[in-house]
Amino acid sequence: MRIVRQVLLAAIGVLGLHAVHAADSVPTCPSAPQPVAQAEATAGMRTARDRGFLWRLEKDGRTSWLYGTIHVAKRNWMYPGPATRRALHDADSVALELDVLDPAIAAELSTAITARADAPPLPAGLARRVQAQAAAACLGEGLGRMRPEMQVMTLAVLSGRARGLDPAYGIDVFLAGYARGLKKAVVSLETPAQQMSLLLSDDPAEVAQTVEDVLQSLESKNAGPQLDRLAGAWDEGRLADLENYADWCECLDTPERRKSYDALVIGRNPSLARHVADIHQSGHSVFAAVGALHMVGPQGLPMLLAALGFNVERVFFASPRMGGQSASDARP
Repeated sequence: MRIVRQVLLAAIGVLGLHAVHAADSVPTCPSAPQPVAQAEATAGMRTARDRGFLWRLEKDGRTSWLYGTIHVAKRNWMYPGPATRRALHDADSVALELDVLDPAIAAELSTAITARADAPPLPAGLARRVQAQAAAACLGEGLGRMRPEMQVMTLAVLSGRARGLDPAYGIDVFLAGYARGLKKAVVSLETPAQQMSLLLSDDPAEVAQTVEDVLQSLESKNAGPQLDRLAGAWDEGRLADLENYADWCECLDTPERRKSYDALVIGRNPSLARHVADIHQSGHSVFAAVGALHMVGPQGLPMLLAALGFNVERVFFASPRMGGQSASDARP
């Protein structure tokens, strides 16, 4: 469950990244993400290749699209490749889990992740361990303004910075801005309240358990490699690697963790699928971009949308290793 929670909250955490990054004057500290200049963006779009997972959805004579994203990415991964751009241009609207560029949603998320004044403090031992991890990650005082579970999840997500992975370059955030540039309607498939009810708790025991879980991953140095593998599977379109996520993530090894994963990922899929279907059936084609872990298995979004009457066909991208289609992911 650790990596799932970390990735789900990455797009939310990006709202506070500039507040928590320490000054860049310490040589060993990773630099804060820098704004993308126009020349860099133009070059990035010109040379971008397709990444991630794309499906074509056909129903009632219209075509919509389903795209599996990742919320923590490398800087040059932000730019959609040719096939993804064509789908974006062809769709009437873009649907995201949450449109974090919507000021109302951003404000609601910011309030939700801010530490409650009346919340009991973490046990002293846990608080010291969080502070030690924050110092090692070169994060500033802004981290302490977040709820405790948000603090450790932000630390876990930022553990990918050494590998160039940063939520500031999250695919969903870029798509939200790109859609606005195309004058497309941007739709949120969920509400902040829906997501926060699954991700955060007011029960001190549950908060402490989440903090302990993520700290163990950070202290064992597992968080970075696991995030790296998840990102690599997205980069190279290895859907089979995500289908086997439970075998390597070291996060679904207890009934409690499996239950949390089912709620955080599988349990949200029916509502997400219905919302995508409703937009399409209203007469508007949609490019729906949702985290890639929602795409796998019999309860993944492609299968659920097929059950709702869509003809679902995966669009295969050229493999960066093979120079052609991915041979390992032959199923739609």
